[in-house]
Amino acid sequence: MTARASSSTDVSTGTSAPLAHVVRGDLVESVHLGHLAAIDAEGASVLTIGDPDVTMWPRSSVKPFQAVAMVRHGLELPDRLLALASASHNGEPDHIAGALEILTVAGLTESALRNTPDLPWGATAMRDWLAAGHGAAQISQNCSGKHAAMLLTCVTAGWDTSTYLAPDHPLQVAIRETIEEFTGVPIATETVDGCGAPLFATTVTGLARGFSRLAAAPTRDPESPEAQVARAMVAFPQMVAGGQRPTTTLMRAVPGLVAKDGADGVFAAGLPDGRAAAFKVLDGAERPLAPVLVAALDALGAFAGDDVDQAAVGALRERAVLGAGEPVGSVRPAF
Repeated sequence: MTARASSSTDVSTGTSAPLAHVVRGDLVESVHLGHLAAIDAEGASVLTIGDPDVTMWPRSSVKPFQAVAMVRHGLELPDRLLALASASHNGEPDHIAGALEILTVAGLTESALRNTPDLPWGATAMRDWLAAGHGAAQISQNCSGKHAAMLLTCVTAGWDTSTYLAPDHPLQVAIRETIEEFTGVPIATETVDGCGAPLFATTVTGLARGFSRLAAAPTRDPESPEAQVARAMVAFPQMVAGGQRPTTTLMRAVPGLVAKDGADGVFAAGLPDGRAAAFKVLDGAERPLAPVLVAALDALGAFAGDDVDQAAVGALRERAVLGAGEPVGSVRPAF
């Protein structure tokens, strides 16, 4: 299935709408605009905000689809490490150790990585990394698990490892085809992501559609590569993000939920029956992400089950706005 042609070129020209309000005292201080799509198990629209058919960069939210492409071409990892292959991790010790383990399986060292050196993403992990005398490194960058898995895929498939990030490399061609297949959106433009990997444009609606198929795969197509990736992420949410990140918290709180954040205000999630949501915050801000995702999942009835950790979900419904160190308002959904 192919999405209808975008009515606008990109998120800047689409008709956006409020996704979140920043309230201080009795006044709305700021508004985060954006585009959102939520669909039911059959793919029908449940909630639309803004123009979710605009073209946008999905950033790291597509890492699970990259992992699916890798599994299709021979990647074999235990669930703990397959989850890391789908991760934007904090750079915590288990993340770094996992990335090194994948490289060892490939018979390679950290020197084979081509991702951009960086400090760990998580504040605690960064502090500990610096205290140990380390600086920016490829292994501590949040995409190192994905890059290590890309290298292992290349070794398994007999592909060149030195050029694995080239857009015409067989691995990146396979990833492009997989993203098109899962989103139903032909890729019309591409660039380079922050980690150095090719980045392919899609739409918010397409991203929701992709997460619908991914999250439902363990039930609908249990032997498929996408089912393997979904099961791994659900089993090891700590490896997908880490610490107290909303991605980790929500996957722990809602059985079977598959969620993935992306830089510059992108988030997507799918439920085991195929209900899914995705959105793009227009200004790229991080602070409204969790409240908006929780509200979108609320619209899908995601938290109705007795097995949902309501306290964990409730803690993400709003984000405190502080005055003199005390809450005086909140970042809250606008819908």
